[in-house]
Amino acid sequence: MTAPGDDGRARPRVRTGSGVVEGRSDVHGSAVFRGIPYAAPPVGALRFAAPAPPVAWEGVRDAGSFGPTAPKVPYPDTFAALLPDPRIPGDDCLTVNVWTPDPAPAARLPVMVWLHGGAHTRGSSAVPVYDGAAFARDGVVLVSCNFRLGVLGYGLFPDAPANRGLLDQIAALEWVRDNIEAFGGDPARVTVFGESAGAISVGALLAAPRAAGLFSQAVLQSGAPEVLPRDKVRAMVRRMASLLKVEATARAFAATPLPDLLAAQAAVLRKAGPLMGGPAFGLVCDPGTLPGDPLEGAAARGEVPLLLGWTSEEYRLWLAPTGGLRLLDRLGPLAVALARHRSGKGREDVRALRAALPGASPAEIAGQLLTDRLLRDPLRRLAGARRAAPSYVYEFGWPSGVPGLGACHALELGFVFDTLGVPEASWLAGPDAPQALAGEMHSAWVRFAVRGDPGWAPWDGNGPPRMFGGPETKAERVEAPEATRPVLP
Repeated sequence: MTAPGDDGRARPRVRTGSGVVEGRSDVHGSAVFRGIPYAAPPVGALRFAAPAPPVAWEGVRDAGSFGPTAPKVPYPDTFAALLPDPRIPGDDCLTVNVWTPDPAPAARLPVMVWLHGGAHTRGSSAVPVYDGAAFARDGVVLVSCNFRLGVLGYGLFPDAPANRGLLDQIAALEWVRDNIEAFGGDPARVTVFGESAGAISVGALLAAPRAAGLFSQAVLQSGAPEVLPRDKVRAMVRRMASLLKVEATARAFAATPLPDLLAAQAAVLRKAGPLMGGPAFGLVCDPGTLPGDPLEGAAARGEVPLLLGWTSEEYRLWLAPTGGLRLLDRLGPLAVALARHRSGKGREDVRALRAALPGASPAEIAGQLLTDRLLRDPLRRLAGARRAAPSYVYEFGWPSGVPGLGACHALELGFVFDTLGVPEASWLAGPDAPQALAGEMHSAWVRFAVRGDPGWAPWDGNGPPRMFGGPETKAERVEAPEATRPVLP
């Protein structure tokens, strides 16, 4: 179905289980539908409940713009200068977006479902770098979604289900199963992929019994299956309750005005960080959603092919903008000793790092040790545990053009999505990111979605990962319109 638009382009229409949606056509001839509800707005009694079915509508629903983003607090200024995170007001935040080259049921195209990162507290599907047009251009139906964040998605209460953000993601995958054929996708060929907290969520979905059968392949970018101790998550809720002067229950938090809730969340988040630990929001073991260690559960899903990897200098995103690298360098050998203790590494591991990175500073050695603990070691264990299906391991090594960031966490995103021409991509990558490398990496993700093989040998536990880029990769000027961005400190 199509209808004429004001710009002269046909506007495609698709009937979903809740009603008809009208999208937009792009310059490549693909169609994009934004802001389609997959669940009811999580407000009132639903604020801390499991996701409820979406409300059906009469007539044609306009799907020309992104839906509201999930309630969240902004990044601190140092990170807001690097990580675009638009905020769209409104209650109807549990929505999906679909980019498709052919919105016809007979197309039966492979599907990729994207889960954004943001430490379980920030981010959304409306981040410009996550535009799915290149995937649709290359024959893949790309779906992205919003889900509840922070205390709304992951706060632990005695009177509410745990892991509500994960339940939202499962509901979005169920929407894909039930509706994606109408958009040209094949519900039997779904690859779920995510980065950072999104990759942690992918690992949880691999282990969650309720997600079984909703996807057939998975990609984990710079995030490993993990859960937090329940006491850590409870501590965040209790600190917020103390600030708000209410009981630490979902009922009391649901009766609190949302701006007050977010202000309290912002206050407690100032003392949490990805490298040094402390109370945080995140997934927990829970009989109803995630009954065991997700790393073990994900490894047991031996029939699901995996693509997984990391960047060469993940830690630089967390430490360079904040001055943490300078602090660790001032601590010198003490920083290395503390990182070794926290990561559970031996002295031989430090010696191996120094041999592999001659001239590395104490901060760089400490950062690599902590990155091993958080990301590389568990991802290697996951890749090595596979039996029936292959695992493909990569490393992204191109250093950002922004001084000090190197090959940092999240840098690969503009390359995977082939969106280096989006103005906001330069916030993290700088102005001269190599487009050829984006073509290479994006094509590997497309091949994995289409064939289950990104183009290199499966991981055998011994050889090096497939390297994308490196310091010697030639930079290229990417022409893009100017975008307003915060100023780096």
